[in-house]
Amino acid sequence: MIQPLLPYNNIYNQNILKNSIQMPQGNRNYILVDPIKVDYFVKQKENALPYVTAVLSNSHNEAEITENLYILDRLIENKTEGIDKIYPILSRFNNTNSPNIQTFLAGIYRKIQVPDAFGPLLAMLIRNSLNPPQSNFDPNEEIGGAILSYLSDKFR
Repeated sequence: MIQPLLPYNNIYNQNILKNSIQMPQGNRNYILVDPIKVDYFVKQKENALPYVTAVLSNSHNEAEITENLYILDRLIENKTEGIDKIYPILSRFNNTNSPNIQTFLAGIYRKIQVPDAFGPLLAMLIRNSLNPPQSNFDPNEEIGGAILSYLSDKFR
């Protein structure tokens, strides 16, 4: 497991770090995260990027990836600089079939508008149309919204 920023290590033990997210299930179509952990990283702004990018570069755990994409999304909302530069790391997930990862990835792409992400968004939408994901929510709503955002920005 990637070690987070040192002060965070002093606050939480590794078990809490590993189990701080609850994926969508049953009638709940959204994730539950540890708000203290998320807020800690969001307040770090650019200083949190090395941790988040290290996790996203190395993790194969859907929950951990989803949580860090959520943190990244919140960092964008907090006006953190440089997130568009980590597209090469995010592109690792362009071919995922996980509706959770697709949803957060599309939301991030919508906000950072990296030109290279447009094609993968289209591919996700087509792939999901041919083989609809088994989920209690539709990731195509966010994917389609991201695609429309790319297109609407081009025609302004």
